[in-house]
Amino acid sequence: MSTNKKTAYLIPFILVTSLFFLWGIANNLNGILIPHLRKALQLTNMQSTFVDTAVYLAYFSAAIPAGIFLKKYGYKKGIIFGLLLFSAGALLFIPAADLRAFEVFLIGYFIIGFGLTFLETAANPYVTRLGDADGATRRINLAQSFNGLAAALGPAMGTIFILSGKEYSSEEWETLSSAEQVSYLTSEASAVKIPYLILALSVLAVAIIFMRYKFPEVNDQETEQHGEEGSIRGALKKRHLRWAVLAQFFYVGAQISFTSFFIRVAIKNGGLDEKTAGYYFSILWGVLFMAGRFSGTFFMKFIAPHKLLSIYSAICLILSVAVMQVEGPVILFALGGLSFFMSIMFPTIFSLGIRDMGNDTKPASSLIIMSIIGGAIFPVIMGYIIDRFNDNLQIGYIVPLIGYAVVLYFGLVGYKPQKA
Repeated sequence: MSTNKKTAYLIPFILVTSLFFLWGIANNLNGILIPHLRKALQLTNMQSTFVDTAVYLAYFSAAIPAGIFLKKYGYKKGIIFGLLLFSAGALLFIPAADLRAFEVFLIGYFIIGFGLTFLETAANPYVTRLGDADGATRRINLAQSFNGLAAALGPAMGTIFILSGKEYSSEEWETLSSAEQVSYLTSEASAVKIPYLILALSVLAVAIIFMRYKFPEVNDQETEQHGEEGSIRGALKKRHLRWAVLAQFFYVGAQISFTSFFIRVAIKNGGLDEKTAGYYFSILWGVLFMAGRFSGTFFMKFIAPHKLLSIYSAICLILSVAVMQVEGPVILFALGGLSFFMSIMFPTIFSLGIRDMGNDTKPASSLIIMSIIGGAIFPVIMGYIIDRFNDNLQIGYIVPLIGYAVVLYFGLVGYKPQKA
């Protein structure tokens, strides 16, 4: 690739990479919001995971419309539309908190998820096109590393500005008067308003920048050569794409189940208080996840992406078993290890899935994004298991363990393109 072309792609790459950070903030605040709303709105474990259901059901619902939108209007307009939806959904948290209405929170989450689908469907393939094909996997992992940075900063900000550190046992709660109970619950619910107002305004500002900057529309090579449009049917004919969709479904389900119950596991099985658990979530999830992304990008210069994916998913299987068995500080090390080794899974599965898709790249991208519906299903199953086993959080980790097993198979076998 010529120097002029690399320079022309640099600023678009930087701006698009900023989107990975923004949707990372939104997604990684969920790990704070789920236990917080469980407390503020007095929900069961399974009910609290409906937050995940709203977000990832939106991903599923919007995936095909997003792909059609991109085919018709291009990457830039898809990104702008996604940013506007993202901002609108975040603003809805203000009346939701005032009303203490879980249903309104879920509507806000659904709108955010719908917007994030447009962002991810556009940004993931766009990043792979901003340079040589051989460097596509490294570029998407580099961009996703800033998603990892958000995984560290999002929980930290949520811990500082949302978590109060006040939590009552059932016996302590009964000693409070009705007025004290209402005051406490109202205060807890209201804690989300300022952080989400700031997030909404920040996202809106980025949308304005994208409106004013002229981005190159990068076309797929086969479309350029033959003038053909891709299709979902054509994409699904590729075996490795079908396995990528399945692997992403199980991986996202495993990741979201992990983050949704991290704080509660750190409190109940790790012996931490709420605030400290929030900071540990920021470090053991966010910082190690980010470190895993950056180091994984480096290791892929020497190790084939599918091999590194296989190694990391096998380690996650072992660590999941450890989380189910151990107590105290040791469980925190196992949780941190899971954060590090699952870090490369999403971008690597995505990149391997859209490899050699040609003019079917955009519909293939939509299908992989659609598979994020796993994040709506697996946490609910995990919450149900935990509730059925009398709030036994550790037994619920059988759910992410199954997810890592499927990713391991994809890394070993499923990634291979079907031979002509």
